[in-house]
Amino acid sequence: MTLPLILSPEVAEARASGQPIVALESTIITHGMPFPQNVETARRVEAEIRAHGATPATIAILDRHIHVGLTEAELNALGQARNVAKLSRADLAACLATGGTGATTVAATMICAHLAGIKVFATGGIGGVHRGAETSFDISADLRELAETPVTVVAAGAKAILDLPKTLEYLETLGVPVIAFGQDDFPAFWSRSSGLKAPLRMDSARDIAAAHTMRARLGLPGGQLVANPIPVEAEIPRAGIMPQIEAALAESEAQGIAAKAVTPFLLQRIFELTEGRSLVSNIALVLNNARLGAAIARELATDA
Repeated sequence: MTLPLILSPEVAEARASGQPIVALESTIITHGMPFPQNVETARRVEAEIRAHGATPATIAILDRHIHVGLTEAELNALGQARNVAKLSRADLAACLATGGTGATTVAATMICAHLAGIKVFATGGIGGVHRGAETSFDISADLRELAETPVTVVAAGAKAILDLPKTLEYLETLGVPVIAFGQDDFPAFWSRSSGLKAPLRMDSARDIAAAHTMRARLGLPGGQLVANPIPVEAEIPRAGIMPQIEAALAESEAQGIAAKAVTPFLLQRIFELTEGRSLVSNIALVLNNARLGAAIARELATDA
């Protein structure tokens, strides 16, 4: 059966010629920030990937198809669309079957990227084990996807609103390589250090690409998480942002925010509590991850 994939002309040309491609998620466009800032940021990230020798492939669900790479018109339309579903593994197929419009989370982007033959995906931060998961069982599907789908994911660690020690423990249980880039500490999204040591460290895109290739040769399932620390000049130190995180978490609990609504609520409240500084840092780290993703994709294309 033919897969419901539509490659943009730019992505189709890159795939046909064996050029490096970096996948990008679309929830940052639909659930991360308002229009037109969302579209402007998406264009900046795509431009950064092109500037570093790779082709960007922003992924979204439109008109019963997985669009791998969005045209200018599609990106603009998605940035202004209402009632866009936030898709993960559980609801990706249902959205495609019923004709809904959907933005892909980390898990759904990994699935779609793999279907399109894309090996590298750059994002902001992955989901993980939520605070209080021992009673709520609230664990992001992103973690299991990393254990099942062979895509290398570049992120600034897991979002700092999560229970980071439990997130690392869960990734270890699932057998997911967690590689800190250029440092020993596991980064915490807005902050360069979470205070936790990363299981692995690599200092070059070439080593990360080689590890991706070796996993495939060994027949090991799943991908890799590359934890790329936010640039020093854009960092909000952990001691400086934790009070705002705790305040936002307390508000979400008091208001009964749950499931997929938790992360967007917390990110919005932290944006407000930091007077916009968190969003500036968020954009900087996504651009930084795009650069590293492009470097890894170039190495993989060279070795192919």
